[in-house]
Formats: sequence, C-alpha cells, structure tokens
Amino acid sequence: MSLSRSFPKFLLKLFACLLVLALVLVIWFNARISLSAPQVAGIRVDTVRVRVAPDYYRIGHNWLRKNRHGLWEMYLEGSPYERGVIYGQLARELVNDQENVFVEQIRSMIPNASVLNWLKYFVGWFNRDIDRYIPQENLEEIYGISQSFSDSFNFIGKPYYRVLNYHAAHDIGHALTDLNMVGCTSFAVNKELSADSSLIIGRNFDFNMGDGFARNKLMLFMKPDEGYAFASVGWAGFTGVVSGMNEKGLTITLNASKSDIPYKAKTPISILAREILQYAGSIGEAVAIAGKRETFVSESLLVGSAAEDKAVIIEKTPSRMDVYDSGTALTVCSNHYQGSALGSEKTNLENLENSDSGYRFNRMRELIGNSVPLDLKNSVSILRNTLGAHDEFIGYGNPKSINQLLAHHGIIFKPGERRLWVSANPYQLGVFVGYDLKKVFSPVPFPTDSSLVLPADPFLATQDYRNFEEFKKTANDIRKYLMTGQSFSFSDAEERRFISNNPESYLPYLLLGDYYKKREDCGKALTYYRSALGKELPSAYEETAIRDKIEKCR
Repeated sequence: MSLSRSFPKFLLKLFACLLVLALVLVIWFNARISLSAPQVAGIRVDTVRVRVAPDYYRIGHNWLRKNRHGLWEMYLEGSPYERGVIYGQLARELVNDQENVFVEQIRSMIPNASVLNWLKYFVGWFNRDIDRYIPQENLEEIYGISQSFSDSFNFIGKPYYRVLNYHAAHDIGHALTDLNMVGCTSFAVNKELSADSSLIIGRNFDFNMGDGFARNKLMLFMKPDEGYAFASVGWAGFTGVVSGMNEKGLTITLNASKSDIPYKAKTPISILAREILQYAGSIGEAVAIAGKRETFVSESLLVGSAAEDKAVIIEKTPSRMDVYDSGTALTVCSNHYQGSALGSEKTNLENLENSDSGYRFNRMRELIGNSVPLDLKNSVSILRNTLGAHDEFIGYGNPKSINQLLAHHGIIFKPGERRLWVSANPYQLGVFVGYDLKKVFSPVPFPTDSSLVLPADPFLATQDYRNFEEFKKTANDIRKYLMTGQSFSFSDAEERRFISNNPESYLPYLLLGDYYKKREDCGKALTYYRSALGKELPSAYEETAIRDKIEKCR
C-alpha cells in the first residue's frame, strides 16, 4: 500500500484518537469540578408553607414576613439541613428573584456569551474544591436552600453547585478583578467618645450589584441547634454574614482589602464571618476561629464585643493574619490594613496610596471628631454623609464619600444593649429599623417597636436626590452602551441635563468622554476627559486611567 493511500486512514485514526481524548478530558473536567451533595438521607423536613397574610408565611415555628418599612424578616430554628430547606421554601420567590437580578447583572457586565461561558468553566475549576473549605453544617444548610432554586439557570450549573459558587462571588470578583463593588467604611467608639460611654458601632456595606440586588433586603434571625442565636442582614439565598450580631453581643462586619491574585478557592469570607458569629462570644474566640480557616482574599473583620466593651480588627490575607487594636476609644476601618504585621506590606502601601481607602478613613475620623460624643442620631448622620473632606461638596456618588449612594445597607450596633438598627431602602437613606435581640428569637413574630425606628434622611425629599436618581439612570444607560454596544444616543439638551443633574462630580464628564471615544469623536472625548480631571477624582488609579485615555485619543 502506498503512503499516499494510507495517509487519509492515518488522519482518520488521528482524528478519532483526538476526539476520544477530548471526550475523556471533558468527562474528567466535569467530574473534577462536580460537587457531591451532603449526605442527608432520612432527614424529614416539613415543607408545607402556610400563607398567613400578604407577605407573611409560616412553616412550623419558622416564619417570613415583610414589615411596613419594606424589610423582609425571617426567623429560623433547627438543624442545618432543616433550616436550609425551610429557608428556601419560605423565601422561594425572593430566592428566584435574587438569582434573576444577580445573573442579569453579570450578563450586563460581561455581555459576550462566549466570554461568559468561558468564565463559567474558569469559576468551576477555580472553585473545584470549595466544599472542602466550608464547614459541614454550612454545606447542609446551603444544600437545603438550593432545593428551592429554579432550574432556569442550569446552563450555569445545578442549583447546589450554583449556590455554593454564589457564596464565593464576592471573593472572586474582589480578588481577581478588584471590582469596585466593595468600598465599605466602618467605625467603633466607646468610653469618652460615646454618649453613654458604651460601645457603638456603625458601618455602610457598599456592595454594588445594581439597585435590583438591594430591592429585597433580608433580616435573618437564626436560632441554630448549636452555637449562639444571631441576627444578620443580607439577601435571599445567602447564608453567609456580612453584618451581624449574636445573642452574646458579639458583632462582625467585613471590609475588603487589596488582594494578590489567588489560584484556588478556600473559605469564602462570609462563611468565616458566619462561623464567628454563630460560635464566638468574645474577641478571643473570634480570633481563634479566624486563625483556623484559610481564606483566598484579603479582608478586615471589625469585631465588637459586649463582654469586653471594645472592638478590634482581624486583618487576614490568604497566608497571614494579624489583630489590630487601636488602644483608644476610636477604631476606624476602611479598605487597608493598619496593624504592624500587614500594614507595611507593599500591596497594602500601594493600596493606601492609590485608592480611596485612606481618604475615607481620614474623613470618617474627621466626622466623628466633629460629632462626639456619638449617639444613635449622629452615628446615622455620619453614615449618610455625602460630602468630602472638610465638608467640601465633591458630587454625588463619589467613592471618596462615606455615603456613595449605592450601599446595600447601613447598620448601627449597640452590643451592650443587644440592639441593632438596619436601614430600609433606598441605600442607607430610608428609616433605620431597630431590633432588640432579647426579643426577636421567637416562633411568635415580634411587633415592630416604633420607638426603635430612626427617621429617614430628609435628603430623600429634595430635588438634588431626584436629580441624582435621574443621573444614575442615564449613567447606567451609557455604561450599557459602552459594554454591549446597545443603541443609545441623546440630544444636546439631554446631554446638558445629564451633566446638570450631578455637575460637581467627575462621573458625568468621564462617562461622556468614554461615550464619545467609542463613537470616535475624540475632540469631544478629550474635552470631557479634561473636565473630569478638574473634579475631585476618587483615586490615583482613576486619574492614571483618564490620562491614559487622553493619550490614546491624541
């Protein structure tokens, strides 16, 4: 047989071998990233949901309701899997709505279907062993909740797989891309800086996944069969903790720090915070729990304790940990490290120099210094402050402001009294609803205590607020056009109105610069970029990026 006649057979065999090899690799890859569900066979759970009234449901002793201020409240008790199943059944509409919002936001940020599909496999590989780093109790609870998730997004993964990965979404976005979704600021004061000398803690959770993501804030009151009862604020389908307090008066809040790029998932930071809240009654116990868990992002955990009447910051990286104690009546936490062990690291120093973290840190100290002694009223005012240093107006929505008008929630803790106050929508501008932890862990829904409700911000009734909301809508339309190419244009009058709705901010000028650059009108783009440089920019990173755009336009 000649070489020329045997060659096609050789190619055919080679192609068949490659096809088999590819199939084997696909099967191996899918098997490697698949996550086995926890073993819960034989556990029977009551899943009959009773509608007691509009926006009020019960399953046994557990309940979910929406209070008159728009906050959803849920009480859960029992074993982990039982809690999870009941959670999902009570809040199944909220869970599905939350996932819809989350996926749509991801699609708007990554409109290319091929890139999104690639990202799905990347996340799957990155998180292939995530279940090894999450306590069994949390895995069972998450598995229970996942049974109420829709099959509509099975192209991403099966429900249990999706919910596990959603718990790591903050960590992945923060660590891999440093998305500006988390730029939180918090404080703790006591002694001479507190109106009654006791510990008071406040924070804004500036997690920005769109207004729809914060539409249904959920207050969770959990009485687990092991550990301490605790209260936390988050969103439907989420079992981790970003802000919360337990029955012992221990509080925890999260503040992201600059991370190096990780190569493998470890414990999601919200799961670590949940474990601390459920099992720690003192700062020492919180530190011990934090020390035994590996995380894959850098984070600061502000921990307050009623027992010790003080607060410290647990500073954690994927490889090191430190505990920062200010040694004074004031502790401020933004998005950089302060302790001796991590504060001098190169990554932290660069973050402090080039980001808005140092500016917000100093602004928080300035506001507290102008307001002491702190009580509930002026603590809330600090969290709502939209001005820059020395009360300079730097435009609405500037990341240098304590209130960036994008917070998922604001929260105040009085650990000694076992009380906390959480903001209703929008942002931290709505009323702050108060909760007394000595009364809320009950199968009988508690009445809202009107004496614990702090009034909404008068800013909501102003024309400036209405202008900002209109500005934000147009800004989102421009961002969508920039990311997707979706048709968008406006008249000269509409362009002027867009600027006039937030004229002191750098944002309208930067967005218009990007808009005209995409339309290849570099003359107008340059004009707007230069105008943006004349405003208060949020960071050295942003200034460098704008100057790079100017050079490209030239």
